[in-house]
Amino acid sequence: MRDINFLSENNAKPIWHPMAHPAEMRASPPRIVMKGEGAMVTDIEGRTVLDAVGGLWNVNLGYSCEPIKRAIAAQLDALPYYSGFRGTSTGPSIELAYELTQWFQPEGMVRAFFTSGGSDSVETALRLARQYWKIRGQGDRTKFLALKKGYHGTHFGGASVNGNANFRRNYEPLLPGVFHTPAPSTYRNPYDETDPARLAKLCARAIEEEIAFQGADTIAAFIMEPVLGAGGVIVPHETFMPLVREICDRHGILLIADEVVTGFGRTGAWSGSRLWGVRPDFMTMAKAITSGYFPLGATLISAKVAEAFEADKTTFGAIGHGYTYSGHPVGCAAALEALAETKRLALNENAAARGGELEKALELLKARHALVGDVRGKGLMAALELVSNREAKIPADKKTMAKVADAAYEAGVMLRVSGNTIILSPPLIVTSADIDKIAEGLDAGLEAAR
Repeated sequence: MRDINFLSENNAKPIWHPMAHPAEMRASPPRIVMKGEGAMVTDIEGRTVLDAVGGLWNVNLGYSCEPIKRAIAAQLDALPYYSGFRGTSTGPSIELAYELTQWFQPEGMVRAFFTSGGSDSVETALRLARQYWKIRGQGDRTKFLALKKGYHGTHFGGASVNGNANFRRNYEPLLPGVFHTPAPSTYRNPYDETDPARLAKLCARAIEEEIAFQGADTIAAFIMEPVLGAGGVIVPHETFMPLVREICDRHGILLIADEVVTGFGRTGAWSGSRLWGVRPDFMTMAKAITSGYFPLGATLISAKVAEAFEADKTTFGAIGHGYTYSGHPVGCAAALEALAETKRLALNENAAARGGELEKALELLKARHALVGDVRGKGLMAALELVSNREAKIPADKKTMAKVADAAYEAGVMLRVSGNTIILSPPLIVTSADIDKIAEGLDAGLEAAR
């Protein structure tokens, strides 16, 4: 690797960063992370901080999981790559597909289609949903419904079902036939409703109304995150996703559960669908499937959908879709070890326990700092929404958010800022002491921004 001076001088110059303005990155280069161990990362200046971001929701096992490293090295020696297209399979891909269908059997999943990440997995689910209705002779079912504030990746299909203008406006026009309904956020919603159970019913009613307006026989699927992540960690009432499932069933609409963030324990359950007691038609997976050690994802398919494809006698059942790295043997080997470690360490239980501690700590910070308008979370996905005026809920400005993040970093904690929201998604291996450290860092950041 080049020396430190070279890296510092060229930071943000030949590279464009995702989700950032290139000019801003050049004017104020981002931190350079050089090493990681456990839940800690070390920057180019040698400062070590607790990573409360968990990479990007995904490094559940931390940065020094030896079984995954060994599995990657062994698979590179045996077979570094082979195509998963028609005509060939690899041992790790077969094993992983079996493991995933066993793991998510309670959700009704029976098949796996491998991808290179979450955006790919969403794109796959959207395409297969449309294809399903062609197989069933209902080719008019092409539309999609989604939630405002939902996030589903960056491909044209995923960006189209995204419910946040920040990820849409610069790329419009997007996929036609996509319609959004209100998210069940008790802090900001069009009904001024603060009771989560009543809000769940109101948002479900909005879905019913949109279906009636569009025509149920024109809608392919409804896509949702069981807990909305990038949109600000919006945790619906426990009745909401079951209501959505019932509505979809009544109108013959497929349900896609975007589990890219919520899969593999982050909410305290092995999936967000299982948390709410729902069996979707598709589940999209990525991120923690390898704990970030290799880019891999999967779209999981229910028995109802699989049976339609596998019983088809026409060309409509042929899958004309895939990726060069679908079922990459190294990625699948990494995933097998990541999932084995995830189960062995019962990371879902640790996420639930540490998440409870984090929730209490955030409530104390809200009581201490007027800058905090709302705190919310489930398991080890949490958020603080910062405001300049609590009564009016005026969002904190960019300068304030930067002050909070910078001061927290100086206090030893890496945060993620999204608009006026601080999102927390630390590795699922964190301890009670780590939760205390996160709270201390947040306190220092909020104090600096008073």
